[in-house]
Amino acid sequence: MSLLFKNLRVHQVFGANTDVGKTLLTSALVRASAALKNEVFYLKPVSTGPMSDADDEHVKRFAGAYKDAVRTRCLFRYDDPVSPHLAAQMSADRKGEKTAIFPTDSTFVTSVANHIRQCASESRKSAHMYVETAGGVHSPTLSGTTQLDAYRPLRLPCILVGDSKLGGISSTIASFEALALRGYTVDAILLFKDSYYKNYEYLTPYFAERGIRVDSFSTPPPRHEDIDANFKVTEAFYAEMVLEDTKEGGIYDLVKHLDAYHEKRLDELASMPQRTLDTVWWPFVQHGLNNEPQNVNVIDSAWGDYFTVFNGHHTPRPTSSHSVLEPQFDGSASWWTQALGHGHPALALAAARAAGRYGHVMFPQATHAPALRLSERLVRDGPGQGWAARAFLSDDGSTGMEIALKMALRTFAASRPERPREWMKELGVLGLKGSYHGDTIGAMDACEDTGVYTCEWHHARGFWFDPPTVGIRKGRTVVALPGAMGGDEASTGSLVQTYDIQSRLDTPLAALYREHIERTLHKLSDARLATLVLEPLVMGAGGMIFVDPLFQRVLVDVARKLLEVPVIFDEVFVGLHRLGLKTTSEVLGVYPDISVHAKILTGGLVPLAATLANSKVFKAFWSREKKDALLHGHSYSAHAVGCEVANETLDILERMERAGQWDEAKAAWAANEQSGTVIWSLWAPSFVDMLSRTPGVKEAMTMGTVLAINLEDHEAGYESHSAQMVLSSLAQAVGSIESGTSAAPGGGPFSVHFRTLGNVAYFMTSLNTPDATIREVEDRIWAALNSKTLN
Repeated sequence: MSLLFKNLRVHQVFGANTDVGKTLLTSALVRASAALKNEVFYLKPVSTGPMSDADDEHVKRFAGAYKDAVRTRCLFRYDDPVSPHLAAQMSADRKGEKTAIFPTDSTFVTSVANHIRQCASESRKSAHMYVETAGGVHSPTLSGTTQLDAYRPLRLPCILVGDSKLGGISSTIASFEALALRGYTVDAILLFKDSYYKNYEYLTPYFAERGIRVDSFSTPPPRHEDIDANFKVTEAFYAEMVLEDTKEGGIYDLVKHLDAYHEKRLDELASMPQRTLDTVWWPFVQHGLNNEPQNVNVIDSAWGDYFTVFNGHHTPRPTSSHSVLEPQFDGSASWWTQALGHGHPALALAAARAAGRYGHVMFPQATHAPALRLSERLVRDGPGQGWAARAFLSDDGSTGMEIALKMALRTFAASRPERPREWMKELGVLGLKGSYHGDTIGAMDACEDTGVYTCEWHHARGFWFDPPTVGIRKGRTVVALPGAMGGDEASTGSLVQTYDIQSRLDTPLAALYREHIERTLHKLSDARLATLVLEPLVMGAGGMIFVDPLFQRVLVDVARKLLEVPVIFDEVFVGLHRLGLKTTSEVLGVYPDISVHAKILTGGLVPLAATLANSKVFKAFWSREKKDALLHGHSYSAHAVGCEVANETLDILERMERAGQWDEAKAAWAANEQSGTVIWSLWAPSFVDMLSRTPGVKEAMTMGTVLAINLEDHEAGYESHSAQMVLSSLAQAVGSIESGTSAAPGGGPFSVHFRTLGNVAYFMTSLNTPDATIREVEDRIWAALNSKTLN
């Protein structure tokens, strides 16, 4: 991930095109840095073509009197003077390597990162480093991935060399925007002063308005065919550009500007913890327990499954030769939102595409392509397939649930026109203890009064069953019954068999559930229950509670039969493949009347929620009176950016599914089971089995991307700190600084950011998290558990 050192200022040099003078200007920077008494490192990660034309050789040749202070390196060199991806392929073909192109993006970026770390460790004083890319910003690397995406995990601060030729204004601006779109920071733009096109005259004020410095330099002399003559004129060009006698102005001002930006970045990161404590009010955090700078997790950037975090405010602080930034695995998938990892370029492009086309446009009685396409696919091909008729687009999960409750209550009321309006004011919901549907008042009122997520205005409206739960204990899948049903454990076979609802519907346990639910509901005949609200399969915020799906299925059947109420599935957390399922109806075998989707819907990039409803619910609002409409909306309803990103996310997920992205994980969990099982996890079955047998672990449970570890704790509950304490070592970066070997992009030590729910620790991956990353995180969790003496 990103690297930042106190003693080594690093800049990556990109070009707006090929042949724009990257190497000439980088050579001048190297020479000026050395003239200012700095150690200087130059890295050309990939070089193609003969050694006589190699950029690293040019930099060394024209370092002037400072050759001893300049160290150059090329990591991957190929003889063919073609694009790096073709050079790598041609080299592989000659070696008979027909099945793959080497190195991979991971190997490539780790090699670059390791070299930068090595230079930082070797530097004994203030040092500068320049990493020069090949061609334009989108030129392919060895694997064929464009440079912008291949180098992005490192997110080094950039220098962009603009194009001074015909068309160069456009290519320079386009290159800058491509860098910005992927989260790079451009500290300076350099280009030559072509006397005819004068691109610099246009680009200087253009970028000045955007706070970007532009430096322009005299055009280099034409290349001589005679080697000695060419050396003399080139050396004279550098001598005139790098005034070594005065060491002032021109290129030196640029070097000092880059140094100042480096120091500014260090100062900004160091100041952020205290500034945050002085100004910010965090959600779900007790500030009285987290009021020291070391409690602030300063996130400098994010890529894939990792944050890049500042460690300079921790004890012990990193030395000057160690990076003050380090990778941190995002173990909660950023509160369950991430589907495809952070900084996904396709999602960023989708957001920019819609922002540029629409900005934001109001939605009532209007339509736009992103919202219409999203609504159609959610209803017809997505989670609403087979039952939904309409999609209502809002902003977040809590809002989506408020809308769902309004829909359900109106549907219930419309089916009982004989009831007076005052009777309707006391309607309540039927649900499960431990449920959570959001932090808005209406969503809170649809949950029991637990005293944790509620507030002074909270008024619990309804009845909540204590549900039986599923867990893996000592290697066995068991269903734990609540006290009202005997409090025993029931063995239901394997995990796959437990979620085979159709085969369990005629079992004694199903009969027990049915009798218990019917008896309870008969006692609640005057409770005015108007809707059944469920978090299907897993209740997230309540403690990652895996509810027995058989109980939920029987509850739906009985509620519809006895109460004749609409059913809401809150799939904000569990839907769209989070549990390995497009929709939980695949397991429960029954459709809701209303369902709510968010989080993964946009890949975690922007807020958006969709509330789906069947035709009966929609018709409950249909009339000739405005007052009968669903009078619920927000200024940003059906936000075009969110809709476009959601469509892009669903496109990617569909491609992943067709390509068999999760087939290996499915096969691991389906061993010795009937084919076609829908229950699987990205977490290894052997690992989960070991967890369930670990002393101090009450049970472990997993589905899809989710792993939950329930620790033995006599004071179990949301306010318990047991899970946080037991796994506290995960917050420490572990790995080899010297080798840089780890699952994190770019290698090196990494920590694990995780959240707990009392005595329950949970971890979550994205849907495209590499196997190697998951296996290494599993090792870290295992080591943390076994480093403590569990009670």
